[in-house]
Amino acid sequence: VGQGVGINALASLGASDWLNWMFIGFVTGITQGFSIIFAQFYGAGDAKSLRSSIGNALVLTALAAIFFTMAGQLAIVPVLKLLETPADIFAGSESYLRIMLGGVAVSLMYNFEAALLRALGDSRTPLMAMITAALTNVALDLLFVLVFKWGIAGAASATIIAQGVSVVYCFSAIRKIDMIRINRQDIGIHAAMSKRLLIVGLPIVFQNTMISIGGMILQSVVNSYGFLFVAGYTAANKLYGLLETAAISFGFAITTYTAQNLGAGNFKRIRKGMRNAVIMALITSVVVSVCMLIFGRTILRLFISDETGQVLGIAYLYLSIMSWFLAVLYALHTYRSALQGLGNTVIPMLSGIMEFIMRTTAVMLLPRFVGEKGVFYAEVLAWTGATVILVTSYYAVRRKIEKS
Repeated sequence: VGQGVGINALASLGASDWLNWMFIGFVTGITQGFSIIFAQFYGAGDAKSLRSSIGNALVLTALAAIFFTMAGQLAIVPVLKLLETPADIFAGSESYLRIMLGGVAVSLMYNFEAALLRALGDSRTPLMAMITAALTNVALDLLFVLVFKWGIAGAASATIIAQGVSVVYCFSAIRKIDMIRINRQDIGIHAAMSKRLLIVGLPIVFQNTMISIGGMILQSVVNSYGFLFVAGYTAANKLYGLLETAAISFGFAITTYTAQNLGAGNFKRIRKGMRNAVIMALITSVVVSVCMLIFGRTILRLFISDETGQVLGIAYLYLSIMSWFLAVLYALHTYRSALQGLGNTVIPMLSGIMEFIMRTTAVMLLPRFVGEKGVFYAEVLAWTGATVILVTSYYAVRRKIEKS
């Protein structure tokens, strides 16, 4: 979009990022919560309860798809106005969100299937599904945006179609697993099981919601600096997704690992696995940081068609600030996921509230003292506040569970 449509279109995508992320947060939050219960039953070898939890979760996922799709379409225009989205990028942002939030059901289905497979110890199938979807997305982006000239709508459509490919890929693997072959009795809303699923899932949804609201407040401040600043912020934010990818992956792995071993009552493996996860996460964060500091400008040019270099300068400043503090983000994901795997989703929810407080306070105050770059420091301060809560709480929760 940045190269094939232009800076305004890139800014349009950026202005829609946080609302889009909020609904992605709903999707990943509720399915990640379900996966913790799946993994605990799988670790305990309780196939009957596992099938019952899957059947209940399927119905809850379908209801969530209906609700989130309707809520998303209703929220688009009011939220974009509330964020004071610049007039020259408003229509583009709305167009992108109409399609993306219209495809929430597809995203929910993929995340449900991927969460189930990871809970059973299969992270390879979701990986292959994402590789296939990514290649499909790239091919369709090039076709829809550069050949058919469909612009922002083409990019959004390519994403939804690619997610549909990942749904089919994961389903083809799930249907071959006898242990989770559910029957009609398993499908439905059974009060006790649904309550257990929602008790774990809803705090994660709330946590992601608070993070998203803080992000939208930050976006409103970014919007006030004009579309060039929005474009630079957006380009760096696209790389933020790349920076965070390995951290999210470590998170998925440690959630499943911890939940399975909790179900099996193997606390020694939890301690050993967590220690290794922290070491791997921190080493990875350093490698990614160094790569971004060295090659960041070159990578950012892939997103930006700006001859003046103003947008590139804004983007690289934000990227470099995030890169210096990336180890904090990786620790955040690792400890948050470990707590969730232990069945405690309340403390991660509180960490989301802390992210909201730190991000909004910083973005309101710092620009008064250090100018526009204060917006960028708001992000790393949000990571730091959440990480302090998560690290101190994890060891206390683990000791309490081991003694009980």
